[in-house]
Amino acid sequence: MRVVIAPDSLKGTATAADTAAAIRAGWLDERPDDDVVGAPTADGGEGTIDAFAAAVPDAVRVPVTVTGPAGTPVDTAWLRLPDGRAVVELAATSGLPLLGGRLQPGTATSRGFGEAIAAALDAGATGLVLGIGGSASTDGGRPVLEALGLTAHADGSVDRSHLRPLPPGGAVVLTDVTSPLLGPDGAVAVFGPQKGVTPELAPALEERLAAWALALPDVDPATPGAGAAGGVGFGLLAWGATLAPGARAVADVLGLPALLDGADVVVTGEGRYDDQSAAGKVPSVVRALAAERAPGARVLLVAGEVDAPLDGFDAAASLMVLATQTTGEPDDALREPLRFARIAGQRLARLTG
Repeated sequence: MRVVIAPDSLKGTATAADTAAAIRAGWLDERPDDDVVGAPTADGGEGTIDAFAAAVPDAVRVPVTVTGPAGTPVDTAWLRLPDGRAVVELAATSGLPLLGGRLQPGTATSRGFGEAIAAALDAGATGLVLGIGGSASTDGGRPVLEALGLTAHADGSVDRSHLRPLPPGGAVVLTDVTSPLLGPDGAVAVFGPQKGVTPELAPALEERLAAWALALPDVDPATPGAGAAGGVGFGLLAWGATLAPGARAVADVLGLPALLDGADVVVTGEGRYDDQSAAGKVPSVVRALAAERAPGARVLLVAGEVDAPLDGFDAAASLMVLATQTTGEPDDALREPLRFARIAGQRLARLTG
């Protein structure tokens, strides 16, 4: 059989490339004669640079030190593509895992993302591909624009005179989030809790974002995706960037649709499969692509945790369930994700065979 393995990263525990390799190894343990292709992908969040680097052989990582989400330096990199564009990943500069579990819901900053963008522009980037998933902050992207030259005054006004222009090729923002900036479906209400925002703190953060939106009246805060990355989507829209569905855009760049042609089995996955997964995250996008390009293929899911109906999937393997069955400790899936990803590959191959 031809098997294509196209997972996202297991957020904070394993990269998409390592996850795909582990699942592939497990599959080949059971079915060594199958043609098994690893095709790690991303949705604009953690692992986006890795996915592009794996797909574009001549891409070059360019080291940069930026202000991390806690305000301390972070050594990271952006990716120079052969066509002159730069890929910059917010998760690698201002991401939640960089806080090491010490959440800072009111003070975490996205400034380092803007600093990395500025570094890419200084190096001559002709266009930008910006992945904005996995943010630690809820600051509306104001620090990003400040790092790019915007001055925000205490009275709420802004001075754009020194704001850097977009590069000639523009800026495409990869995001799987369609939330507006404000309100019950906005950045604070939907994504604040995972960043440590309590009900007591939420009104102040919402007020701060609303004031920021008034300072940039040329962008409608209700624009789908404005609430992505704690409002960084809004800030980038104000800069003139264009939002694009992250997982589908990355899949197209990586050539995933063509890889799926002729597949008998497609395996995808992510860290947690829940109700948000259907809204444009990697598993839903890969499932839809499989239906288009390999309509007879069985589509399988590997996830750290499964917390939603498996509509459209033929089978699934939860790493936490496998860890419980193997060691009696579900948290072993977090400590040894690749061990259990390999076991998941073995189990799914056995079921499929």
